[in-house]
Amino acid sequence: MKETDGFYTLKGYSLQEKGQMTNAMEDYLEMISRLSLEGRRIRVNDLSKMLHVKSPSVTKMVQHLAQAGYLQTEKYGDISLTEKGRTAGSYLLHRHDVLQRFLCFLNHTENELEQVEKIEHFLNENTIKNLELLIQQLQKNNFSR
Repeated sequence: MKETDGFYTLKGYSLQEKGQMTNAMEDYLEMISRLSLEGRRIRVNDLSKMLHVKSPSVTKMVQHLAQAGYLQTEKYGDISLTEKGRTAGSYLLHRHDVLQRFLCFLNHTENELEQVEKIEHFLNENTIKNLELLIQQLQKNNFSR
């Protein structure tokens, strides 16, 4: 698909973004990054529990992320981030945080986890950057809820 004008299905837009991580890859990498920042050992069973998926699914995704250069793994062992994984994971955590802060501000709530998880994959870096700037501007001007 070379033409970028007009409307497409969600799948159509996804096809235009070749080389991008899938939503599932992002979810796994975000969780691995979160656990890594906590200094925890990361294993398949941990991810299975945290993401509420079965261990074989986790194993398959971890292998896929390792093949893509985001993770290093040991058979039946620990999972760790590569430099590429740390960079991507850092952005994913940042994106999550910006959306969480924005939606909580907008909705006058303390936690918008479900909504953030549902929409975070569909916003590009420029939109996230601009949302962060908007939040800063609103806070600077003491815009109250």
